Amino acid sequence: MSGMRFTPRGYGGHRRDADRVKRDGWYEQGVLAVSVDDHRLTWPERELVRQLGEKLYGKMPQGREVRHGQ
Repeated sequence: MSGMRFTPRGYGGHRRDADRVKRDGWYEQGVLAVSVDDHRLTWPERELVRQLGEKLYGKMPQGREVRHGQ
């Protein structure tokens, strides 16, 4: 017996930050996850993201608060 473990084997260790998960998704799967209010984008780019989101998933519910900060 190797002693008491608090996490199942393979579940401990380093946790990737959200940006790293998005980057890995793009490189490995071709999946793009973009926030509609990402400060790195220009207004036209953010507007394109919003329009794509609405085309694929419909409009966001009224009164929904967009999360800020990444």
